[in-house]
Amino acid sequence: MDGLAYLHLAETWETAAGQTRSTNSKKHLNLAYTSLLFFTLALTILNLVNPALAMKKGDSGPEVAQLQKTLQASGYFSGKTTGFYGSITRAAVKKFQADNNLKVDGIVGPKTLSVLKGKPESASIDPAEKQSPNVDRPSPSPSATENTNQPEDTNQNPPQKPLFQDPSLPPFKTESSEDIESQSPPQRLVNPPDNTLGKMTLKKTIYGNISPKSIVYSGAGLFFAQNMMYRHTITVYDRNFKLVKTIPDTVNLSKFGFSKFKGNYQGSPVEAAFSTDGKYAYVSNYKMYGSGFSNPGTDRCSPAAKHDQSFLYRINTQTLKIEKVIPVGAVPKFNAVSPDNRFALASNWCSWDLSVVDINKNLEIERVKLGAYPRGIVVTPDSKNAYVAVMGSSDIAKVNLIDFSVEWLRNIGNAPRHLTIDPNGNYLYATLNGEGNVAKIDLKTGEVAKKVRTGKAPRSMTISDDGKLLYVVNYFSNTVSKVRTSDMKVLQKVNVNSSPIGITYDPETNQVWVACYSGSIMVFQD
Repeated sequence: MDGLAYLHLAETWETAAGQTRSTNSKKHLNLAYTSLLFFTLALTILNLVNPALAMKKGDSGPEVAQLQKTLQASGYFSGKTTGFYGSITRAAVKKFQADNNLKVDGIVGPKTLSVLKGKPESASIDPAEKQSPNVDRPSPSPSATENTNQPEDTNQNPPQKPLFQDPSLPPFKTESSEDIESQSPPQRLVNPPDNTLGKMTLKKTIYGNISPKSIVYSGAGLFFAQNMMYRHTITVYDRNFKLVKTIPDTVNLSKFGFSKFKGNYQGSPVEAAFSTDGKYAYVSNYKMYGSGFSNPGTDRCSPAAKHDQSFLYRINTQTLKIEKVIPVGAVPKFNAVSPDNRFALASNWCSWDLSVVDINKNLEIERVKLGAYPRGIVVTPDSKNAYVAVMGSSDIAKVNLIDFSVEWLRNIGNAPRHLTIDPNGNYLYATLNGEGNVAKIDLKTGEVAKKVRTGKAPRSMTISDDGKLLYVVNYFSNTVSKVRTSDMKVLQKVNVNSSPIGITYDPETNQVWVACYSGSIMVFQD
């Protein structure tokens, strides 16, 4: 891989038409080209003989730096060259693989290497353009608007009781209304311990003017907390647990092309999902506040009531500003982005359907009918299908992202709420809010392989990057359960502040962030 990347660098040194180069420089270039070509062929042979030499997330070294430069020159990588294979590099590799009909696994093996080798490039492009092709220049880092973080275990700003009453809605209870790969890689052990044997320990508790419904890792060093209508904000944190910015949910809809809405409007941020390159966050809003929005949805609703439609916000993760607003259905709760970066998906609680948004057009292109109370969404690694938990049932919808047809996984369990999928796309995991279990579903058969009880009202969960562990928040138990996926055994339970509702995992640090609706975010080291 070193050879391949250096060949690309050699191409950038070539002069544009009409310029001349000295005889000495031609000789040096030819010598470099010959030796590097030999090295590339040797590395390719080694990869074919021993696939373990393929590059993957967590690797570091000069070969990774050259991979980043190669992807950069091809228009797939816009970050700095650090030599660390983190989330942004993996996303760039996956995008390249998807565009070239390769297996989308984020691993640079012999097939991906072969196609990378043959990727055409223009020798006449200016070197400065080669460094950042077809991407926006990064903006200066935003300054913090507030920082109310408290030291760990402080008694200041203790968590309060939830700001709402939890209604009982049959057949379930529901709540009311990875550039920073830095690019300095985080400190990481060369041979990290097996987390299935370790224990989660509290590292930090963050308080402040928050009521987080969800916390989501960007894949690029930032964490977005969505604070619903109780705070009308999105709070953004870095890996040092510092508040980077508080983003108000106020928008002027007419400035985004919706002329019938005059003046400013507020949203109510529920969930966030990120583009695979970490450049954009898509944030769903439970409902909008302002003139023209007079029929808001609630937790008990149906399409017949014709509730107000809402919007997704697209937020630039470099400027931390709302750049686009995209109309979707009524009460969009969960959202997801397909790994190939084609679609943003939103599950619309009150219109009982799924919005499919074309990311390139920032436009909803399809509305897929599903049934009562769609919630969690996960997209398969190959981006061909999306699974949607239909919480008013015991079923999970399988939506084909080519023709938008729907198949069903039936009788999974009572009130499936949140979904996640293992990195290889073999198993689907569902929290069953109505029965207190988490189900492991074999996607080859569509059958439940095993269930485990984690606590009262398991709401959200996250999965480790190797697929070995699930972390589940239990809303009424005020706990987080750590579950081994191989046998669905609960390895550990930790107590957390009142009403844990959201959770996310940082694969670079093995840290788990937990959003407690009562007003805090707790970070655990695993």
